[in-house]
Amino acid sequence: MPELPEVEVVRRGLQHGVVGRIIASVEVCHPRAVRRHAAGAGNFSALLVGRQVTAAKRRGKYLWLALRADPAATPAVAASARAAEPQSTSAPAGLPVSDPALPSAPDDALIAHLGMSGQLLVVPSTSPDQKHLRIRFTFLDGGRELRFVDQRTFGGLAVAIGGGELPEPVAHIARDPLDPAFDEDLVVRRLRGRRTGVKRALLDQTLVSGVGNIYADEALWAARLHYARPTETLTRSEVRRLLDCVRTVMVAALDAGGTSFDKLYVSTEGVSGLFERSLEVYGRAGLPCGRCGDTIRRDAFMNRSSFTCPTCQRSPRRPRW
Repeated sequence: MPELPEVEVVRRGLQHGVVGRIIASVEVCHPRAVRRHAAGAGNFSALLVGRQVTAAKRRGKYLWLALRADPAATPAVAASARAAEPQSTSAPAGLPVSDPALPSAPDDALIAHLGMSGQLLVVPSTSPDQKHLRIRFTFLDGGRELRFVDQRTFGGLAVAIGGGELPEPVAHIARDPLDPAFDEDLVVRRLRGRRTGVKRALLDQTLVSGVGNIYADEALWAARLHYARPTETLTRSEVRRLLDCVRTVMVAALDAGGTSFDKLYVSTEGVSGLFERSLEVYGRAGLPCGRCGDTIRRDAFMNRSSFTCPTCQRSPRRPRW
């Protein structure tokens, strides 16, 4: 599943590629792609045609386009939104990367669930249709199309009425460590108040969002913490160090365009991320630790895997798996 850096790379591509434009037509090529939109494909399309895209937003790993019905401010909105964005997919540490400020609050939201293989591509209208094209959006300016491509059809799109600022299906998701409004003191207190393993806590999107299996393992290695360390035994300084490591790893991943283990995760321009080359432990079972030289091990964890260095990340005496 795409994690925060991958979703943020896509969000930035959408910000540059579709914000300020007015949707001219919507073609649903596969009904499963709108299964989360309960009213069906016809209603989905009807709600979107003629709408102006005013922002590309994100909360953790969740992505949506904010929409407005009145297109009168298109040029001003587009220029303002694009000028506020960096000109590349990289972001130096400390820059806000989510919930960009906008001139006005839009009404509705087009929520994107990328799932395991979903792609949002901004491509020329003359480009051949992708094999797994599910939804096509054209715009009144006649420029590039927005296409939702999904090989496994686990993802999908849906319209949330009145959700331009924060869609109701996303409201329960916590802020991520790169969000300027992230309340670190609150997260430290809540995490230490749990009785679970620290990796399980990191993966809980209602506690801290955006962290998935890859970046949890990388941050825990950087912080020298074992994934089964009980949260109630962590000191405040250990939790703060871990959150700092989460930020560092995510910013590094953003600089590299995210992590691509196959061709299913790409940017809006179809470019794969390169952070796989910089991973310290994830997917490196049997290889030497880059810090101490011990052999990286893989353990089964929540129907997935955890990768650790036995020397740098000592297993706790009373682990919480």
